[in-house]
Amino acid sequence: MTVHYINQTPLSFEILEKFLEGNIEIKLSEEAKALIQKCRTYLDNKVKNQTEPIYGITTGFGSLCKQSISHDQLAQLQKNLVMSHACSTGTEVSRDIVRLMLFLKAHALSMGNSGVQVITVERIIEMVNNDVLPIVYDRGSLGASGDLAPLSNLFLPLLGLGEVRFKGEKMQSADVLKKLGWAPIELQSKEGLALLNGTQFMSSHAVFALLKAFRISTLADIIGAVSLEAFDGRIEPFHENLHAVRPHKGQIETAQNIRRILNNSELINRAKKHVQDPYSFRCMPQVHGASKDTIRYAASVVLTEINSVTDNPTIWPDEDLILSGGNFHGQPIALVMDFLALALAELGNISERRTAQLILGLRGLPEFLVANPGLNSGYMIPQYAAASMVSQNKMYCFPASCDSIVSSNGQEDHVSMGANAATKLLKVIDNLERIMAIELMDAAQAFDFRRPAKTSPYLEDFLASYRKVVSFITEDKIMYLEIDKTVDFIQKIGIKPIV
Repeated sequence: MTVHYINQTPLSFEILEKFLEGNIEIKLSEEAKALIQKCRTYLDNKVKNQTEPIYGITTGFGSLCKQSISHDQLAQLQKNLVMSHACSTGTEVSRDIVRLMLFLKAHALSMGNSGVQVITVERIIEMVNNDVLPIVYDRGSLGASGDLAPLSNLFLPLLGLGEVRFKGEKMQSADVLKKLGWAPIELQSKEGLALLNGTQFMSSHAVFALLKAFRISTLADIIGAVSLEAFDGRIEPFHENLHAVRPHKGQIETAQNIRRILNNSELINRAKKHVQDPYSFRCMPQVHGASKDTIRYAASVVLTEINSVTDNPTIWPDEDLILSGGNFHGQPIALVMDFLALALAELGNISERRTAQLILGLRGLPEFLVANPGLNSGYMIPQYAAASMVSQNKMYCFPASCDSIVSSNGQEDHVSMGANAATKLLKVIDNLERIMAIELMDAAQAFDFRRPAKTSPYLEDFLASYRKVVSFITEDKIMYLEIDKTVDFIQKIGIKPIV
């Protein structure tokens, strides 16, 4: 297993993907330890010598910032903060998201601007490496003072409070700490605030969504190409000259992908009776391409965010500077997650339209792709299911980021709602994978009616792999099982490079 040393080197999607696959162990570099300790030492001295209040360090929080706290109560202040703010509720967050939250928080704290103890960051890393994953719920964050509620639940176990999943089993944190011989962390001044302020709940969802989106975007081209072949479509709309005169990067990339996927196809190159295809086929470069460009933009914003310091106040020991600002505000992430939801929902929208075209009984295909008509309904109802999920995704595409509700007695008077954008984005993706699975089911069934004609070597290999999982349907069978098998196929299949 590869060891990733947390230091000043920015995180990448490649590192985070390997981390989620379980191929990376994380450790704190000596460089990071020195930066963390330098900031902690500076803060201790500052608190000892400064008489003026420092927000969140020697004062209360939010609208209670006018309340001064005595030095002998600073540690209790931070513990109280974590306990009182642990208000995430709802559905338990997935293991992958929790692991990402811990990793991203450890990385942010390692930059040496947060004033935490080295032991605190090391314990976060130990939790990841020992599969001690705090139980966090998906609702409760406004995405403004960071993700206060879910991050509080995330870090209760540092104090021996709350619950965790230890190697998959739900347990009390105190019991797990005892089992591992770990003493609860005694939080020092500002540490609770450093742990709870930040955008790691939103950012972890965004990273997870983008890793899915990179894959889905490629699969949309592959499955769309299968549908094009099954529909006996034309290749001319993918000619490079068309896209050179409207040179959006994603559009050019998609057209190139389709041409390469269909290279040396017998079927695509044969003469056609029809002169045009419906938009859902011939506008794949424009629609898939626009989604690719959106994914790329969202990725650039998220990459900046996960390599940033997002707690408050922020400390610069060398400049003797402590500033209270708003880096915890989730607006950058909220906006791009709403944008990304739209882009991914559109991949589902156009996918369902191709599915619908395939079952209409056009171009020599049987209506509903029924191999043995009469008693059989064939592929009538999978399209209903796809249409339902497309419609549901339209609801999820209402922008969370356009909303704001005043909190903390007016002190926090504009919030991002980025956490809501984050959680609904994953719902869009879950639906999208199922919509695309239904298109693949229909397209593979339709293409088999074109046999013995052959498609390209690339697609023949892809379809052969799929047919090992889901076979051609001659007589009606329970279709949700076929949908589930197809979803599993598109989630797990290794995608060959499109060259």
